[in-house]
Amino acid sequence: MSKIYFQGTFGAYSHLAALSVNPDAEILPCKTFDECFNKASSDSECKIIIPESNRITGNIGIEYLIFKHRLNIYMEHFQKIEHNLLGQPDAKLSNIKEVYSHAQGLSQCSKFIKDNNITEHVRADTAGSAKMISKTKDIKQAAIASSLSAEIYGLQVIKKNIENEPGNLTRFLVMGKNILQPEFESKKYITSFLFKLKSKPAALYQSLGGFAINGVNLTKLQSYLEKNTFDSFFFLCDLDGHIEDPKVQKSLEELGLHCEDFHVLGVFEADKLRDKKK
Repeated sequence: MSKIYFQGTFGAYSHLAALSVNPDAEILPCKTFDECFNKASSDSECKIIIPESNRITGNIGIEYLIFKHRLNIYMEHFQKIEHNLLGQPDAKLSNIKEVYSHAQGLSQCSKFIKDNNITEHVRADTAGSAKMISKTKDIKQAAIASSLSAEIYGLQVIKKNIENEPGNLTRFLVMGKNILQPEFESKKYITSFLFKLKSKPAALYQSLGGFAINGVNLTKLQSYLEKNTFDSFFFLCDLDGHIEDPKVQKSLEELGLHCEDFHVLGVFEADKLRDKKK
């Protein structure tokens, strides 16, 4: 049986995403993102599923681990995030005075929290918050988490879908040590890579010219500081297309002329929810 590691506690949205990707896998929790990446770096038989960005609140902040470990990306998965207010089995909304969750969960439900005059408390993760209040048995306490967390920890869903905006999606990356690449067919692909430019004026401007000339669309371009410096950057990039497409190859060859370091992280099919509007 294959193994998939996720960061957090059982019932977390990462757990939910892992079940969506491969319900037959052995799904195991890790306390930290570092632990997840270390697992995959040391064991070629396992995979990890990591949240990379959220449609509403932006990047999760795991880019430094992508640069450090350079694992291969096998697929992207867009998980619908449906935040729920969880409480004790006999609790009502009027009872709730305090709510616990991950910072992003609280931020994404800020309107509901404010409208109901609830005091918020930041915790390490959503499911961990649900687990905590299941032990306190305090009717005044609630957690913002998934419905899966309610099932696991014996809590009641007091209010469903309390997020500020509909269409909330988190992009997850499934990663591992082995290099796997799909055949080039008539499908929509994403090629993900990182690079570091040579130190010269207008290097970024010059390096991106090949994508414009060859008609290749960049969907992500994110800079990240190199360790122990404030003037040297790596860039994390996604483009529309397969690396075996001649247009993509020409664009990457042009980019390579300007790079000190270049590494392909993966080629994978685009998730069907990628272009879905709210």
